[in-house]
Amino acid sequence: MSRVCELTGKGPMSGHNVSHANNKTKRRFLPNLNEVTLISDRLGQSFRLRVSAAGLRSVDHRGGLDAFLERARDEDLSPRALRIKRAIARSEASA
Repeated sequence: MSRVCELTGKGPMSGHNVSHANNKTKRRFLPNLNEVTLISDRLGQSFRLRVSAAGLRSVDHRGGLDAFLERARDEDLSPRALRIKRAIARSEASA
């Protein structure tokens, strides 16, 4: 399972541990991923996604999964999230 947020595309970053003596050793900063169930209002369906804590706050800030996916860039989304976005667009077009 990859350590990448399915909604924001946020993944591991690299950096250094820096000691008091200023010695630098490589390390990885992993995103804070959580397995969450998000509900699509338009589809009337729930989806389980691995989302970072920052991504979850963004979803809440924008007003839910549907509103977040409308404004999200396709390059940042996982294939599963992209399928959900397209299904929401299709349901909106048919309504």
